[in-house]
Amino acid sequence: MKIAVIGQSLFGQEVYKELRKDGHTIVGVFTIPDKDGKADLLATEAEKDGVPVFKFPRWRVKGHAIPEVVAQYKAAGAELNVLPFCSQFIPMEVIDHPKHGSIIYHPSLLPRHRGASAINWTLIHGDKKGGFTVFWADDGLDTGPILLQRECDVEPNDTVNTIYKRFLFPEGVKGTVEAVRLIAEGKAPRITQPQEGATYECIQKKDNAKIDWNQSAEALHNWIRGNDKVPGAWAEVDGQKVTFYGSTMVDIGTAKGQPFEIPGASRPGIVTKAGLVLFGNDGKTLLVKNLQFEDGKMIAAAQYFCSGSSAAVELTEEENTFAEQMRVVWQSILTNVSQIEDSTDFFKSGAASMDVVRLVEEVKLRANSCQLQNEDIYMNTTFQDFIQMCIRKLRGEDDEEELVVDYVEKNINNMTIKMPHQLFIAGEFIDAEGGKTYKTINPTDGLAICDVSLAQISDVDKAVAAAKEAFEEGPWGKMNPRDRGRLIYKLADLMEEHQEELATIEAIDSGAVYTLALKTHVGMSIQTFRYFAGWCDKIQGSTIPINQARPNRNLTFTKKEPIGVCAIVIPWNYPLMMLAWKTAACLAAGNTIVLKPAQVTPLTALKFAELAARAGLPKGVINILPGSGALVGQCLSDHPDVRKLGFTGSTEIGKHIMKSCAVSNVKKVSLELGGKSPLIIFSDCDMDKAVRMGMSSVFFNKGENCIAAGRLFVEDSIHDQFVKKVIEEVKKMKIGDPLDRSTDHGPQNHKAHLDKLVEYCQTGVKEKATLVCGGKQVQRPGFFFEPTIFTDVQDHMYIAKEESFGPVMIISKFKSGEVDDVLRRANDTEYGLASGVFTQDISKALYVSERLNAGTVFVNTYNKTDVASPFGGFKQSGFGKDLGQEALNEYLKTKAVTIEY
Repeated sequence: MKIAVIGQSLFGQEVYKELRKDGHTIVGVFTIPDKDGKADLLATEAEKDGVPVFKFPRWRVKGHAIPEVVAQYKAAGAELNVLPFCSQFIPMEVIDHPKHGSIIYHPSLLPRHRGASAINWTLIHGDKKGGFTVFWADDGLDTGPILLQRECDVEPNDTVNTIYKRFLFPEGVKGTVEAVRLIAEGKAPRITQPQEGATYECIQKKDNAKIDWNQSAEALHNWIRGNDKVPGAWAEVDGQKVTFYGSTMVDIGTAKGQPFEIPGASRPGIVTKAGLVLFGNDGKTLLVKNLQFEDGKMIAAAQYFCSGSSAAVELTEEENTFAEQMRVVWQSILTNVSQIEDSTDFFKSGAASMDVVRLVEEVKLRANSCQLQNEDIYMNTTFQDFIQMCIRKLRGEDDEEELVVDYVEKNINNMTIKMPHQLFIAGEFIDAEGGKTYKTINPTDGLAICDVSLAQISDVDKAVAAAKEAFEEGPWGKMNPRDRGRLIYKLADLMEEHQEELATIEAIDSGAVYTLALKTHVGMSIQTFRYFAGWCDKIQGSTIPINQARPNRNLTFTKKEPIGVCAIVIPWNYPLMMLAWKTAACLAAGNTIVLKPAQVTPLTALKFAELAARAGLPKGVINILPGSGALVGQCLSDHPDVRKLGFTGSTEIGKHIMKSCAVSNVKKVSLELGGKSPLIIFSDCDMDKAVRMGMSSVFFNKGENCIAAGRLFVEDSIHDQFVKKVIEEVKKMKIGDPLDRSTDHGPQNHKAHLDKLVEYCQTGVKEKATLVCGGKQVQRPGFFFEPTIFTDVQDHMYIAKEESFGPVMIISKFKSGEVDDVLRRANDTEYGLASGVFTQDISKALYVSERLNAGTVFVNTYNKTDVASPFGGFKQSGFGKDLGQEALNEYLKTKAVTIEY
């Protein structure tokens, strides 16, 4: 049978694979668009098999099917639609089109629990039976005739996750495939759903998951497990929302522990060694294992009143026996140590990475429930710390040490964003010395977002000291490179989980259009960390043949070693992405970091610090200092314990930093500085593409782009046509709120930059360049500037030589046939960051690309950077590379070792 699979997710992927195994022809997979450049699992599987894949963002607009989308679907020629899991609304023109119609998988026994939260409500209602239904789609909400149903017992302590993994997923895949088989054989029933017993419940969200304590213990248990893990059942405790997880029904008898006051409960709960005991209004009890607070921190409920993990655990007799067994294991590994003391350090005593693997396995042999990761050993290096960590894990008390975050929260962009606003030093968010703060401004309305801690000189010293200690004494330097890569990858995963929040913060703090922030600012940042995570265990030196000095022989080899404490100073145009470009390579090389974000855009850097801590990066590895360049940046340039400084910003500041780094302690420096990138457009170009990419080369990220085409050279025979088309496109651009999905052009980053743009354009007018459009501030709240076009720009003019760093297109003509002359003009600048050429003549393209004096040359494209491709400039655009393998060399030092034998 010819089948169209419409949906997404791992469930959809498995259904697709099984249908193909069953001999069906999949004529098309219709799934969701790629997210952050990453295809859905169903799409990936289908593309691998060469099956046509369609990724429509939507099927309908304003309640009506999109004709082009429906036409593409119909062209596939499906005889049956299978919807295993689909989050999109599919119009009836598609549902009813195939010969056999459409079938849908639903995770409940219809007609009970119609709606998107069916599994949740199966548990909340305490159903003894659960299951799934495959039904024929109609125009109602889960109301179509039943084709097939399968049921299972609901276990007393099932959660959404456990019942899904145990039955609804594996049996659901089989059931969906069986339903298709019945259709193919002409045996598929159509059983009208009965009205009796039909229910429809709302979608479970956080705001409607609050616990009503005036219920029986069983009802409370069902409510908590029915919302576990998403959205999470919660109650107010001590003035804050606390979410409850891991509920079981228990007959606790007389519980011993500390009272846990809950407003509205029939009686206080009790925190015991086993967890939190709660009471229903019938006097019966349930036990909750974990609690989560508003800041995202989750703890074992048994630890609610504990002072913290720094307090030593007092061992029981059985636990002491385990400790002594492990002391013997340590002794067998550290054969050079006469006696294992509590203070014995595993690595200082000579242990290597293979010993870590052995120690993890030895623990498993003696305590199977104590599942360690390699990094657990690296972070608990003394015998005493190691035993304390193991015992906490055995007791179920192994949650991460509390990360205290004083969030600023805002409800915006259909979500609640949580923003740290303090300095991040040695794994903690702290106030600056003297409690000094400043206001960070939203460029969309010019109003303050929040107060941010303003770092002082003493704060710089603290951060550098923390980074130095983490490098020299902490687990980061001792860690196996592969384990280091795993932590960096985990950080990337956390960033992906929070990508919408990060993009929203980026939009309100920097003015970046949300969709661009999601794809580029945040998306490329995630890709960068994943890319460099893979490099951690591939950094290596070489063996070098040298002249032999008779009668002896020699062996020379090199080692690539981390530099130590690295300072990173980044600009305001891509706050998170510039952080990622430098930080990812720096961490992969094994260094520790003190980073100063731009003073006007600190918020995503601080959110990044929180995610790095939650990913498990050791204290002191990453430190974030919002503050002024004149104070914080200067202190980092001068600091004797900083061994490398990576800077992205203006050429003027770059020169000053380079001088300070030389005078202080001859720091290693890499600089990505200003640009005036030329873009040469020949008459034989693809005109439509040249216009589109020319627009992007200037107006991408509202012109706040280091590689923006600062000057376009257009061949005279197509000049007027090119300008006309560009003007038409500029007129279509929507200027507005960056959180509006239809906005093309957001506000400039800050007021001072806006003023400079106005002055820049006024200078161009005074120099008699032709102002075709724009050149003015938009008359509305915030820092908006009109997309601007200048023509008739002569080589001697200020605007021909200096970058605007804004949405200003500078167009100059060149005569046909004068390739070398336009190359001379393009290279007649002190900058050399990027360049571009548009021509369909490959010989001309190669000739021009060879002679353009810039670190990056784009041919028939622009702005196409990639994490694997090195990025950096020539001349006064700086030196050193971000991205690609070459970026690692900026954060490594090479040691040559020669051995005579």
